[in-house]
Amino acid sequence: MKSIRLATAVVVAAALSVPSTLVATAAPVDRTPGHSAKDTLRGAAPKGFHIGTAVAGGGHHESQPYPDPFTSDQPYRRVLAAEFDSVSAENQMKWEYIHPERGTYNFGMADKIVRFAKQHGQVVRGHTLLWHSQNPAWLEQGNFTAAGLRSILRDHIKRVVGRYKGSIQQWDVANEIFTDTGALRTTENIWLRELGPGIIADAFRWAHEADPKAKLFFNDYGVESVNAKSDAYLALITQLRAQHVPVDGFSAQSHLSIRYGFPGDLETNLKRFSALGLKTAITELDVRMDLPESGVPTEAQLAQQADYYTRTLTACLNVRGCDSFTIWGFTDKYSWVPVFFQGEGAATVMGDDFSRKPAYTALRNTLAARR
Repeated sequence: MKSIRLATAVVVAAALSVPSTLVATAAPVDRTPGHSAKDTLRGAAPKGFHIGTAVAGGGHHESQPYPDPFTSDQPYRRVLAAEFDSVSAENQMKWEYIHPERGTYNFGMADKIVRFAKQHGQVVRGHTLLWHSQNPAWLEQGNFTAAGLRSILRDHIKRVVGRYKGSIQQWDVANEIFTDTGALRTTENIWLRELGPGIIADAFRWAHEADPKAKLFFNDYGVESVNAKSDAYLALITQLRAQHVPVDGFSAQSHLSIRYGFPGDLETNLKRFSALGLKTAITELDVRMDLPESGVPTEAQLAQQADYYTRTLTACLNVRGCDSFTIWGFTDKYSWVPVFFQGEGAATVMGDDFSRKPAYTALRNTLAARR
């Protein structure tokens, strides 16, 4: 997700070994009050297809007038458990939260998310290991040699991926490494700027060594269509796989807006990557809109939003190997959109009170039709 780096919260260093509580046996899944198991997104999904969401916390939430959503909002937790069988840390596994000081790792919130997933029969997507944004000040402002910086990244990947070995299904290893024109972010990305493009292959290799069973992905926004950026990923991945670099997948974030047309070639684009033998995924889908003065979306806006959600899901379902579909939050109560896009909002499939929008129903019906 595109984001502005926020101040690092006060943290306590966590033990480097995986706590035994992370390997708890899965408990019965909670059900949304008033709805049966079949009347949920995870209940409607075809076998082997994972329907997921971001777990709210960190980032913009720290400046909002509410406590941490994941740990404090019990209705939110019940819906999270009932509706989804895949979860992604919205911010809690990013560098500024999990590695806030040099030599200090704060695994507390990430541990809680992984533990929650195990208790509710969910898989986890790890997000993210190499990125230009939301890095801690000690890293961005440090005076490191190339060898020192490389060692820092290797240690980070080995410790974070290794800690959750066997608990993370997919990792976003390299996030948003290209500009819209298809050029590498060699100015703003500290890793690419200081270490060169070869560090990308190293990051994938280190992640694979730390957890050989986790699927390793490139992840980006603006790559839904066949364009300069997605072409750049296609070329890079082809090159890396020819060098036997363990790249397993490519994912499109899919932060969409009804202000713009739907990326009608999404399926075609994903199939290009599938043809390479890659897994593909939708990882951060939301569909924002320009809100009326009342702040309440019109029926026409909700219908168009539902159409965008449906078409994105259908594209994924039609592509071999696209079996992970994640929406970036499920309730407008905690959406990042109004904070970063003035005048826009209502981007998720549920209202502030967890009421189901037409987009929710459209997703559930589309999933059920593929069972």
